Amino acid sequence: MDLQLRDLKYFETVATMGHMGQAGEKLGRTQPALTKGIQRLESAFGSPLFERDGRGIRLTAVGQVLLARARLLRASAEEAIREVTDFAQGRSGHVRIGTGPIAADDVLPQMCGLLLAQARQVTIEITVGPSSALREVLRRGEIDLLPGQMPEGDPEFVCHPIVDDVVVVAASSSHPIFKQARPTMRSLLDYPWVLPATSIPSRQWLDATFEGRGLPRPSAQIEANSIPLLPRLIASSDLLSFISRHTLGRAGKRGLKEVALKETTLVRKLGVSLRKEGYLSPAAQQLLTLLKARGPEIFSRMRSNVAAGAGS
Repeated sequence: MDLQLRDLKYFETVATMGHMGQAGEKLGRTQPALTKGIQRLESAFGSPLFERDGRGIRLTAVGQVLLARARLLRASAEEAIREVTDFAQGRSGHVRIGTGPIAADDVLPQMCGLLLAQARQVTIEITVGPSSALREVLRRGEIDLLPGQMPEGDPEFVCHPIVDDVVVVAASSSHPIFKQARPTMRSLLDYPWVLPATSIPSRQWLDATFEGRGLPRPSAQIEANSIPLLPRLIASSDLLSFISRHTLGRAGKRGLKEVALKETTLVRKLGVSLRKEGYLSPAAQQLLTLLKARGPEIFSRMRSNVAAGAGS
């Protein structure tokens, strides 16, 4: 079977876009060129890969299987090219890092500084976004390392834990909840909330915690996909939120306060994740070593800054 990586790329793009014309525009190729590439694949596999779906197209069952394999093949080919190029040119290499907002503010600048101090010729590419979305970017091989909250039980990733992170209910220090001698989970439901989107793991944990005790989910009056935005939204309102103590500490001057309740306190692991079978350039390997060796120190320093901010 003679498969061309170019045809697989055409197929992957068409499958993602769900439209031959839009895929052609993205790839800078004509629609007939894409059609011929798809036909070569269908001839090789002896089965249609797409079927009509209104004005667009969708994958057949065979096409769905091929899409998962095509992504792995493309990522492996790109990693092989990077590995051989690094070796041939004798360079320290290029490292691609994905990070959530908290790590981007508090951890990554110091880690990049340490890496550049050891390897001045290294180039670094940083992508900031929600951890859940970046995991899929990592899975596709488009980033090398993902510091922050670690995925659990995913066989495609290798995870190195560094520190614990604690997520708590928080509100403005003038919020009526603090007039109660001992707030309960049920009393938290008397107020509206500003919460991360339902796709965010911490939000899912919070909802499941209330449901597990036979209570309704917190009522989200505002949903936001920006974690750093949450403290600003609760600072001048009677909204409750669910945020990391790191974030809460950085927002200390805004007059925010933790609603101390054991049942709604989430302890999770922060660390660095990478693809189990992924290639790491020398630069990425060096940064991984630094993260494992110096990560606890960096996070401890961040916590000291948080405590100082909360007390001011």
